[in-house]
Amino acid sequence: MVERIKQIIVVEGRDDTKRLREAFGDVDTIETHGSAINDATLARIKHAQETRGVIVLTDPDFQGQRIRKKIMAAVPDAQHAFLPRNQAVPERSGGSLGVEHAHADDLQEVLGHLFTMSPAAPEVITREDLWTAGLLNGPDAKRRRELLGDELNIGYANGKQLVRRLRAFAISTEEFAAALRRVNERINND
Repeated sequence: MVERIKQIIVVEGRDDTKRLREAFGDVDTIETHGSAINDATLARIKHAQETRGVIVLTDPDFQGQRIRKKIMAAVPDAQHAFLPRNQAVPERSGGSLGVEHAHADDLQEVLGHLFTMSPAAPEVITREDLWTAGLLNGPDAKRRRELLGDELNIGYANGKQLVRRLRAFAISTEEFAAALRRVNERINND
């Protein structure tokens, strides 16, 4: 039996809530109802953070990132969990990526890797480091960024966002180097 999750999980919609309840049983959520997150919902998230804490778990797509940014601006001390894109793929073709498509084991895994954003953290990994690592240029750059996000449990970020994301999660040069080694091994073995 999985332990009850203390925090309130912020998700996009009721299908996400349904999936989390299937995976964890009794879990409390706040649904944003899409990327047009309103002030009343942000106020509920702030209150939840003050009373029980919140975990932001949005879809690994553009709209999910928009929602996450709005929440980060309003509730900077919220915790974040990132579902890799390959774990959010619908069984039927034509559907969109979403938390509602994730397997229970995958949800347990991502909720075991929580981060609190740290906007004041110094820049440790530079844009030059990303360039040298092949994360900004070359035929495999996007794939490398996807794998790096999965390895570090920080989600996918495009080339412009990656330095900021690494800084926000206070990823050290050692963590970055170790994750990059694993990414290179995976790419070389494919």
